[in-house]
Amino acid sequence: MPTGSADGRALQLSELPDAVVGVLSRLTDAGHQAALVGGSLRDLLRGGPPGDWDIATSAPPEEVASLFPGATWENPFGTVTVRATPGPVSVEVTTFRVEAGYRDQRRPDEVRWGGSLEEDLSRRDFTINAIGWVPHDLGARQGLLVDPYGGAADLRDGVLRAVGDPSERFAEDALRLLRAVRFATRFGLELDAATEQALRRHAAAAAALSGERVRDEILRILGARQAAEPPSRAFQLMEGLGLLAVVLPELQALRGVPQAKARPGDALDHSLHTANALTPADPYLRLFGLLHDVGKATTLGDGHFIGHETEGAQMVETILRRLHVPRVEVARGRHLVRHHMFAYAPAWSDAAVRRFIRRVGASSLADLFALRRADDVASGVEEPQRGGLDELRARVGRELASSPLTAGQLVVRGDDLIRELGLRPGPVVGRLLGELMEAVLDDPAANDREALLALARASLARDPEGVPGGAGTHQARAAPHEPGP
Repeated sequence: MPTGSADGRALQLSELPDAVVGVLSRLTDAGHQAALVGGSLRDLLRGGPPGDWDIATSAPPEEVASLFPGATWENPFGTVTVRATPGPVSVEVTTFRVEAGYRDQRRPDEVRWGGSLEEDLSRRDFTINAIGWVPHDLGARQGLLVDPYGGAADLRDGVLRAVGDPSERFAEDALRLLRAVRFATRFGLELDAATEQALRRHAAAAAALSGERVRDEILRILGARQAAEPPSRAFQLMEGLGLLAVVLPELQALRGVPQAKARPGDALDHSLHTANALTPADPYLRLFGLLHDVGKATTLGDGHFIGHETEGAQMVETILRRLHVPRVEVARGRHLVRHHMFAYAPAWSDAAVRRFIRRVGASSLADLFALRRADDVASGVEEPQRGGLDELRARVGRELASSPLTAGQLVVRGDDLIRELGLRPGPVVGRLLGELMEAVLDDPAANDREALLALARASLARDPEGVPGGAGTHQARAAPHEPGP
């Protein structure tokens, strides 16, 4: 925890790691100015561990790179990434710079190295991120707090305020609209009145943001592990500022959609509570929980949402693709939303449980059960001890441990069918394997080589025309004057 005055003057950072001290020392020993800045200093002032380390310096990028062998510099903004020891600790060292013009509302049209620390701080988004710490005795971790915009006081008072004119800050980069929401809810800050008014005026500009940038901010909100407020508060704030209708209109459309749940609220409230009930360790799963009922806005009829899981799965795929989510997560989200409405009953046979596993996929069960549990919490209901989720989970566990559930677990494979039945590779082999899998799902004891081959022969004899193209197309031709297989 930093000690000393909190008014922006002398400050000791007793928890500054040796690796960061080493980077600051090498820069200052080489005759350059260097200061701890950004989120790392902000987090130290709050008494929490920084997620990353940022240093601003008067040294040009080429000089920084030469001082730290192995450092990387692959960007136009003068940021050099240093792998410092002991640790290793990743430290981003950025040259003091002045920026001008933001015609694309994202990147500065002009970046100029030089200037002072104060000028460098003036280009930052919010006062809590526009603070610097200049060391004067690194051995004792002593330094001077440079705080031209009162960021330390805003942290103390619980206020989020833009640096300078908030309209100018948001016009420079529309992503700051979403960053404002994230910082306010992560740190439990109230929006300064002028900053809030500018947020409302500029909300429509968020439509120009790339899907990747919106995705990353949403995932940071959903993945915050020690946030002062739950993620629902961030999306409620977005809604109030007019941002939610811009970046996630499908979610906004749930406002006013009625819910017959024990917990009061509409479909949007329910979706927000579902996200809250999922772990921040898996922000994508939280995102799927947030979106799991988006199909309700278009399927409401006579008080029911028939097929909303099917409609919702298609909508979720569209949303995730718009956000440029990795394909594996698109498939994961679509699949979970499609299957989240399963209705288990104790009367299910063991074969029904095996078919449920087969339909959902063993690798998706943990996610699906977590989503169902969160859905229950958000609905204000508890699963019954008998016939509830825990019972299904136990039955699923027993079947996974003891029963063949995939074609790969059959004792007869495709090449066995080709060899024993004289078939050519093709659709008929897949058809027969599917039939054998169904038989084994009904009765795991049927997973016997001779029994399965007999079932396959019987299927061909019973329905040779069911083989695409006719049985003769797929069965191997016998040699002349030799009997067929």
